[in-house]
Amino acid sequence: MDYEELTELIVELELDDIADAVREALEEDGKDPFDVLASLTAGMDEVGRRYDEEIYYLADLMLAAETMKVALEVLKPELASSEKVKEKVKVVISTVKGDNHDIGKNLLGILLMSEGFEVYDLGKDVDAETIVAKVKETGATIVGLSSLLSMTVPQIEVVHEALKAAGLRDKVKLIVGGAPLSMDLAKQFGADDFAEDTIKGITHIKNLAGI
Repeated sequence: MDYEELTELIVELELDDIADAVREALEEDGKDPFDVLASLTAGMDEVGRRYDEEIYYLADLMLAAETMKVALEVLKPELASSEKVKEKVKVVISTVKGDNHDIGKNLLGILLMSEGFEVYDLGKDVDAETIVAKVKETGATIVGLSSLLSMTVPQIEVVHEALKAAGLRDKVKLIVGGAPLSMDLAKQFGADDFAEDTIKGITHIKNLAGI
C-alpha cells in the first residue's frame, strides 16, 4: 500500500476500503503514521478542490469526511503513541443555542481533525455557558459557531460577551458560519471571522491559528 493509493482512496470516496488500507500501511508496510496522515490529508485537499470547482457536491464532501473519519479512527492510536506528537491547536465547535442544525458543523469537525487540530465538538443547541466552560477546561484558542437560523444569529454576541465576562475573549479567536451570516454581520455580533462554507472554514481557521 503506497501513499498515492491512500490519497486516491480518499479522493474516490472508498469508505468500505479505507480502514483496511490504513491498517495495511501501518502494520504490514510499517509506514510512519504521520506520513499516512499526510497522504490522507492530501486526498481531502483534492476533494476540497473538486468541491470548490463543483466537480464534487455536498454529498460527496460528506462521504469524503466520513471516509476520513474511519481512517482517523484506525490512525489515531498510532499518532498518539508517536514520539513526534506535538501540542495541537485546540478548537471548540458547536451550533448555537436554539439551533438544531449540525451537518456543516459535524463536517467541519472531521475535516479539522484530519488537519491535525484537537477538536471539541459540543453538539447542537449549545448555550454560551457550556462553550465558556469548555474553553476554560481545554485551553482552546479557537471557537467555531454555526448558526443556520436567522433567529439564532444574536447568540453569537451572547457567546462573545460570555467569553469577555470570563476574561477569555482576548485569548480566543471566534469564527462563525451559517447561511444568514456575512462578514459584516459576524463582526457586528463580535466574531473575528466568518466563513461561507466548510472548506473555506478550514482555511480561515488555519489562518487564525497561524498555520
